Amino acid sequence: MENRATETAEPVLAVSDLNVEILGEAGSFPVVSEMSLSVRSGETVCIVGESGCGKSMTALSLLRLLPDSARIASGSVRIHGEDFLAMDQRHVEDFRGDKIAMIFQEPLTALNPVLTIGEQIAESVRQHRKAGKREAFARAVKCLEMVQMPDPERRARQYPHELSGGMRQRAMIALALACEPKIIVADEPTTALDVTVQAQILGLISDLQKRLGTAQILITHDLGVVAEIADRVIVMYAGRRVEECSVYELFDNPIHPYTIGLMGAVPHRGDPNAASERLTDIPGTVPPLWDLPKGCAFAPRCPGASARCLEERPPFIEKKPGHFAACWEHDNV
Repeated sequence: MENRATETAEPVLAVSDLNVEILGEAGSFPVVSEMSLSVRSGETVCIVGESGCGKSMTALSLLRLLPDSARIASGSVRIHGEDFLAMDQRHVEDFRGDKIAMIFQEPLTALNPVLTIGEQIAESVRQHRKAGKREAFARAVKCLEMVQMPDPERRARQYPHELSGGMRQRAMIALALACEPKIIVADEPTTALDVTVQAQILGLISDLQKRLGTAQILITHDLGVVAEIADRVIVMYAGRRVEECSVYELFDNPIHPYTIGLMGAVPHRGDPNAASERLTDIPGTVPPLWDLPKGCAFAPRCPGASARCLEERPPFIEKKPGHFAACWEHDNV
């Protein structure tokens, strides 16, 4: 895969030291800690990890869509150089859909059930492009055509519950791309779809990205999806980054023991030499975010953990050019 973004280009999205907390009766606890990332035009950055590691909270933070029980405690999110977290609500709404948009995991809950698909897309076009009703609806039909929706004019007049899962996901993508935002955040966009439709949706997103030059952050737990479309990958565990590198480095030379464990649990389809190999598992369970261990959060499950790992949290640093990890003992794993 060619990296579609140039290394010298300025990032269209830059996140620095983002910290997100959940608020509860007994106080608050972190769900995302010290998250930093950047993405350039035409580049796809995948954030991967187990359920509950903070991937979706990171995604929602980027659009300031956190639930009432959560808040951004500190950090910055800059879109085209502008501080998104410091904007008032009116400017935030101007940015959403226009500069940055989101493809949600479950379109049936994300789409408005009492408005037709065409009305929902047209509403975004009217808000951000100041178009009239007729022009906006024509744009909605065009967007549905762009995402290869069958019979787009008819589908535009239907409600979300009248469409299949694959059609709803196409409608969700059409809505996100209606105003041609420079950044797309996709949160598990193919989780509920069968493998055939999943492949179609991933191909569609990739084709549209190439055509529009959109920067993309894809949230997923599926390493097959990562291998298919990522340029760079961030691996998260217990709310923190544990590894970041190019997709090639991740699959060829993973550093962090958690990443190595994830790779060992993936079937190697099409490899006759691996057909008889037993898949490995990672012992133990993910610690609750409100009760993390003192040192490295992965240390209790790590086969190479030392006494230092149990006592001191490793810094997230560059281990070799372009390859970052948070591990004291990576040379010994």
